[in-house]
Amino acid sequence: MQSMTYFAGSASSKVAEAVVSRHGGVMGKSELSRFSNSEIKVRILTEVADTACIIIQSLSNPTSERVLELAFYLDALRREQADSVDVIIPYLGYARQNIQHLPGECVSAHVIISLIESLGARSVTTIDIHDEATAGVFTVPFTNVSALPLLAQTMKKTIAVENTLVGSPDQGGVERSRRFAEAFYEGGTAPDLIVIEKKRNLEGIHDSQAVELYGDVTGKNIILVDDVATSGGTMLHAAQLCLDKGARQVYAAVVHADFGEGVMEKIANAKLFEGWYTTNTIEEPSEKLATYPVFHQIGIDSLL
Repeated sequence: MQSMTYFAGSASSKVAEAVVSRHGGVMGKSELSRFSNSEIKVRILTEVADTACIIIQSLSNPTSERVLELAFYLDALRREQADSVDVIIPYLGYARQNIQHLPGECVSAHVIISLIESLGARSVTTIDIHDEATAGVFTVPFTNVSALPLLAQTMKKTIAVENTLVGSPDQGGVERSRRFAEAFYEGGTAPDLIVIEKKRNLEGIHDSQAVELYGDVTGKNIILVDDVATSGGTMLHAAQLCLDKGARQVYAAVVHADFGEGVMEKIANAKLFEGWYTTNTIEEPSEKLATYPVFHQIGIDSLL
């Protein structure tokens, strides 16, 4: 079997190292240069001619720069005559821009996919893409792996299953919450999901409000499940509504912590969550996590 050579984009160095350590392969060397005019340049330093290569790079904040970095890696490896290049994108930024909500809008997710394919990616793997229907846009082999069972198995080690309900912070995430619940209640009977109705302002950015809760949460632990959080608003509003309705404690299970500036502090200071569990599809520094002990980051290398 041909040994794989891995390259880590600047967003996913720890994930790449963990994948190589767990599954084998060689860690390729590269150089990312940043110029004073904000341009970047990628250079491959490992001989890759006739070698199967994998790039691991999340498209997280600063998202547009991460996209260009991935594109430059693809181009550089092609120029160095790599035998093949597969791409692992733990977090596919722009995936929420996958349809036209308003007239005149671009469909950014389709642009990103076209760019990656045009530069020679043999296949693409993601974790918990926002809308699985986006898979139909890819023309190269595409795999979407879910980290929700991993989060569920981790959380059930410390949260009492028999007194816990799983919920979705909006109507669109019901199937996602159900997938989490199947793993959380594995071997037992899963109670009905709770669902929170959310009203979103399409003219605003990160503007939504929880307006109604369906299900009885009185005296229960609640786990709110989502794929990504950026402003934290949806989860904070949903948690507050659960507590107002008599929930005992609220936990978050969010695959991608695509936080904006100050959001971790906002969530921690709100004191609405007993624990916020996420993965390292978007890598948070260990010192930052230590500052906010409500957050728990779980490695995804076993999934890849």
